[in-house]
Amino acid sequence: MLLQSNPGELNSAAPGFSLKGIDGKFYSLEDFSGDKILAVIFMCNHCPYVKAVAKRFVTLQLKFTDKKIRLIGISPNDVIAYPEDSYENMKIFASEYELNFPYLIDESQQTAKNYGAVCTPDIYVYNEERKLKYRGRLDDNWQDESKVKSNDLEKAIEEILEGKNVSFEQIPSMGCSIKWK
Repeated sequence: MLLQSNPGELNSAAPGFSLKGIDGKFYSLEDFSGDKILAVIFMCNHCPYVKAVAKRFVTLQLKFTDKKIRLIGISPNDVIAYPEDSYENMKIFASEYELNFPYLIDESQQTAKNYGAVCTPDIYVYNEERKLKYRGRLDDNWQDESKVKSNDLEKAIEEILEGKNVSFEQIPSMGCSIKWK
């Protein structure tokens, strides 16, 4: 089911979490305190919208790593109903798409609820103080990267990095609904 995310409440604080990554480690919000910007992306393995843009997230992380920008992926789906989103399959997905950022599982779905996430991908960008500055789409063409005219997430990160508020309309993310228990 196709859904659009709700607009986030700008300047709200990033909710905390403690989630297991595909590397076996547990991560919390505090583990990313050295990063100037944190982009939290709710994503999963089976959604065609995520599959279509996963490599773009990898490219974006590569572009901004030296500037202390961190992307993290969080998979919130019910793995009983959607076994392709299981922890083991997350490892396979990460390998296939060469993910270069932490990919965490939200088994309880509480983190997704705390953030207000509704779809995959669903993107939240926080400044150094972990205040929400952007909640919107990756770009304007999820199907064909060659036809992208507006790299919204990249522009938002650049403006936030400069200490500015995002100067353009934040168009909601669009993707598969989160598969709730």
